[in-house]
Parts: sequence; structure tokens; C-alpha cells
Amino acid sequence: MKELFLIIGAPGSGKTTDASLIAQSDINITHYSTGDLLREEVASGSELGKTIDSFISKGNLVPLDVVVNTIVSALKNAPTKTIIIDGYPRSVEQMMEFDKVLSSQNEIELKGVIEVRVSEQVAKDRVLGRNRGADDNEEVFYNRMKVYTEPLEEIQKFYQDKKLHFIIDGERTIEPIVADMKELIKKIQSI
Repeated sequence: MKELFLIIGAPGSGKTTDASLIAQSDINITHYSTGDLLREEVASGSELGKTIDSFISKGNLVPLDVVVNTIVSALKNAPTKTIIIDGYPRSVEQMMEFDKVLSSQNEIELKGVIEVRVSEQVAKDRVLGRNRGADDNEEVFYNRMKVYTEPLEEIQKFYQDKKLHFIIDGERTIEPIVADMKELIKKIQSI
């Protein structure tokens, strides 16, 4: 059975960097970024990619069935037992649909949802400072932040009730954040 860890956090929280560093340092862990999976589809130039791009470029969520199918396919094809996905779920609907899909199969077990917590100011400074592309501007940042925070309380409660929600302080330097996250994953795996 594959073990899945979800990492959530505001735009600029460092969740993708944290997850990729963990996977790079441990050959038994595969990391997927929901955003990267979707961006790869956009880069392919496919019709699906064009549809995805029409949502991403405005900072909006990609339709549920597209995201869930993309993730489930990646999980089933992952080369390792332990998988980290960052940036998912981003809505209550995504969470409920994903929970339904996971409950209906026995190949993948959700072991934990790790929230990398940062203030809005830290998130904004990081996003506007990285200047990765056209979507790194103030207007898109505030829209992405709103999309992230609106369902957050309900997502936190859902996973807290299942005893799967964990918090990491994301306002420190990268080394202690990654070290704490690795330690947390190991601890959860041994339960």
C-alpha cells in the first residue's frame, strides 16, 4: 500500500520547495506538485492543457475532475511507496472528492496533511520577490490568497477530525522547516 502525505500552505509558503528537498534527500519518497502536474499538461499544448491554462493564468482553481484524475494517475504510477503531493486540496469540493476516491480503493492510504503555516505578509513578500512569471503580481497574489484562505478552516477541521492534520512553522529558514517535516513524516509512518 502506498503512503500519501499532502502538504498545504499559502502561495509562497515554501510547500513545493520543502517537499522537493525531502524527496531529493530520500530515494524512497516521490514528490508531485499539483501545480507542476497541471503546468506540464499546459506546456504540452494539448486541449486539456489549454483548458487548464485558462484557469491557472487568472489564479483560479482548475475543474475538480481534471485535478483528481491527474493526481490519482500520478499516485498509481509513482515509483515509490511514499508520496508527497503539495498544493492539494485547495477547495472543500476537491477534499471531499479526493476523500471519496481514496475511500473507494485500497492501493493508497492518506497518512497526513501537513500545513506549512505563514502569515499573509510573508507569503506576499515571497511571491512578489520570486518573480517567476506573469502570475506573480499583487492582484493575482491576493486572488490566490483568497482562494487558499476561504476553504481553509473547513479543510483543517475535516483533517483534524480524522487526526491527520499537522502544522509546521513556515516562517523560518528552509533547513529547519525541511528537517521538521522529514521528522514528522518518519514519526507518522511509524504509527
